[in-house]
Amino acid sequence: MPRLLVRRPSPSLADGELTHLDRVAVDPALARSQWESYVDLFRARGWDVIEVEAADDQPDGVFVEDAVVVFGELAVLCRAGAPSRRGEAPSVAASIAASGLPSARIEEPGTLDGGDVLKIGTTVYVGESSRTNAEGIAQLRSLLEPRGWTVVSVPVTKVLHLKSAVTALPDGTVVGYAPLVDDPAAFPDFLAIPEEHGTAVVVLDERTVLMSADAPETAALLRSRGLEVVTTPVTEFEKLEGCVTCLSVRVRG
Repeated sequence: MPRLLVRRPSPSLADGELTHLDRVAVDPALARSQWESYVDLFRARGWDVIEVEAADDQPDGVFVEDAVVVFGELAVLCRAGAPSRRGEAPSVAASIAASGLPSARIEEPGTLDGGDVLKIGTTVYVGESSRTNAEGIAQLRSLLEPRGWTVVSVPVTKVLHLKSAVTALPDGTVVGYAPLVDDPAAFPDFLAIPEEHGTAVVVLDERTVLMSADAPETAALLRSRGLEVVTTPVTEFEKLEGCVTCLSVRVRG
């Protein structure tokens, strides 16, 4: 049964970090409702939902994907690029330990946010961004390449994380809103999509993806390619440079 790691949003969510967007009002109650709907979508499809311990003193803690990335049977515990987010790490590490997954850790001076990591087959694209540095990428490469993964560094300057700009469909096609992608040619198969909030898709299975409800043209495009598209509103998280990918860590197996 696939497992899903999530953490409920903090009441101080509105105070989260912002890099590329202007701060606008965030409704904490609506955010909680949207988060619950998001989690319920996975439960309805048979995922085992595991809640990481609440971290109400960490405004960005709901974006749990940034704290750990799972590569098969190895969980890599990240070191946040924003110092304000490093307090999220201990509770995520505890959940990983309780899951039984072996783990490794990115160490200082490396930084790595999980939102900068895009896995396609055994290739791992890692965004060198304001949150993920070259040393963090080098440490990840040293952990993964002996295990058969190929790590490819790509530039990220227009958005917060790599997966704010691109994600991948079940067949490996990379989708992104071209004005936000530094180098579309970095990906062998790139499909430009028409809406900024359509950049993030979560693969639920080989024919189903989950995406924001705020990208109807992109949803129609993906359906025209034969995919089942499930949508959910995540407006309050999008205001904070979040999206459907960063609200969970997907552990398959």
